[in-house]
Amino acid sequence: MKKVGLKETARLYWKLGKSYKWLVLGTLVGLLIAVAAQMVAIIALRDFFDVLATETGSDVMPMALQKLAIYAGWEILAWAAWRINTFAVIRYQSLTVRDIYDYCFEYVHHHSYAFFADNFVGSLVKKVNRFVRSFERIADLILYNFLSLFYRMFIILGVLLWVNQWLGLVVFVWIIVFMSLNVFLSLKKLKYDRAKAHADSKISGQLADTFTNNQNVKLFVGFKKERRAFQNLTRSWYKKTRKAWDFDHYVEMGQSAFMIVLEVGILYVALELWQLSFIEVADFVLIQLYMFEIFHQVWPFGRNVRDFYESFADAEEMAEILLESHEVKDKKGAKSFKILSGRVDFRNVSFTYSEADDHVINNFDLTIKSGQKVALIGPSGGGKTTITKLLLRFYDIQKGKILVDDQNVADVTQESLRGAMALVPQDPILFHRSLMENIRYGRTNASDEEVIAAAKMAFCHDFIQQFPKGYKTFVGERGVKLSGGQRQRVAIARAILSNAKILILDEATSSLDSESEMLIQKALDNLVKNKTTIVIAHRLSTVMSADRILVLQNGKIVEDGRHSDLINRKGSMYGKMWDLQVGGYMQD
Repeated sequence: MKKVGLKETARLYWKLGKSYKWLVLGTLVGLLIAVAAQMVAIIALRDFFDVLATETGSDVMPMALQKLAIYAGWEILAWAAWRINTFAVIRYQSLTVRDIYDYCFEYVHHHSYAFFADNFVGSLVKKVNRFVRSFERIADLILYNFLSLFYRMFIILGVLLWVNQWLGLVVFVWIIVFMSLNVFLSLKKLKYDRAKAHADSKISGQLADTFTNNQNVKLFVGFKKERRAFQNLTRSWYKKTRKAWDFDHYVEMGQSAFMIVLEVGILYVALELWQLSFIEVADFVLIQLYMFEIFHQVWPFGRNVRDFYESFADAEEMAEILLESHEVKDKKGAKSFKILSGRVDFRNVSFTYSEADDHVINNFDLTIKSGQKVALIGPSGGGKTTITKLLLRFYDIQKGKILVDDQNVADVTQESLRGAMALVPQDPILFHRSLMENIRYGRTNASDEEVIAAAKMAFCHDFIQQFPKGYKTFVGERGVKLSGGQRQRVAIARAILSNAKILILDEATSSLDSESEMLIQKALDNLVKNKTTIVIAHRLSTVMSADRILVLQNGKIVEDGRHSDLINRKGSMYGKMWDLQVGGYMQD
């Protein structure tokens, strides 16, 4: 995965956040008017105190009230502008965050099967959430800190230069030096922020991995080992986080000293100018109010800059995922797959999972006729599951082509291709939703009656009815509330409901007891009629009725025939496996 930095992440945020330009304009205009009105209001307040300090007699009260009214007018204008700004910000950020969530959901889901095999789900969720939160923080920092600070400093410098050029010049130089140092130090700290974000992701991944495998941790007494591994990660996080936070502390020490120098220095300069009659006493009020404003704005500037870069560091891991090209993607102008009879052809196909590995299958040829039931057997690593993954186009092949009804699977959309097939895996994973929703996932527009009919064919209706909430029962994360056999029957019901023309059964009855297996086998026999079916099996008794049995070894077909032919063939590998099993189950 290509590493990305601040520029690439910023471009991605801009791409995702530029859709609502009128709201952005309203935000910026409201901010500008509000800040300008507040800064001018300080001048009006200075004039108010000037009247009290210099005027005497009966004219003092009317003049003071007039200055107070002017001050109130500017404050009301600032209040109104802030309301416009806040209205625009709320709508802009909520709409953009919604769009970012949608984009992350869609883009991550379109990554390949291999991508999800290589990444922790918990870590991915954490990265998405950090990416969204980082956008919110960055947007707030730019708007309410950096732009607000720029507007305020620009106006303050203009007023101070108008009062006295030396006052303005001293403040201008101080601001430039102060901000430059903060930006420089924040860039120096960025490496610590990145290290902390990386350590945080590792902790999330380890948590997700151990929580998901909590049963294994208990069964194999692995708690102490896992605790040590987790503590190593938290200690690494502690060291990296402490470096980042210590850096913040040292910067703030220097920053506070720098501010004391400015405040004392500017008052000293003002005192000298007052002694020379270049400024008036009322100007001290203006200067002090502006000093408070400057300190109020620039005190958090260093931390805001560091938060700004830290937010980008938090977002970079997700940005890498969003900027990584999808490994398997539809061709431009890819057509929708049209299932006809269900004929499958592998023509001179070669595939490897990585360039460093040998080919899993090499120059592989196979034709499966429409409606044919083909069983794939053989030792683990022979390529059985790989063949079905390639047919579903979870991976792209390096050589050859795979045709379904004379349509190259690489030339049609992935969604339409997979919609024509149904897979029942060895270890089905269910959504943490109701049983009705899980079965209906096979065909989302199916009626309740059709769902129940499919459940009955898969012989899971009876156990579903035993639950207090029946089909409305939630199955838990990944279906953990159900037994392995129950999950498998629900998956079979889902496949039955889909009524796909091509079926892939990957050890679909491996978790069933003998009685359930017999019932399911009957249901599957009815299901596979007139459908192309590929069965992966280790238990040879489940494939005796297949039209063809293919024995695979090292990615090649070494035997091809019916059960009765292969069992009697001299020196047959299938015959040897049958003898070993004696109708039982072959261990890998």
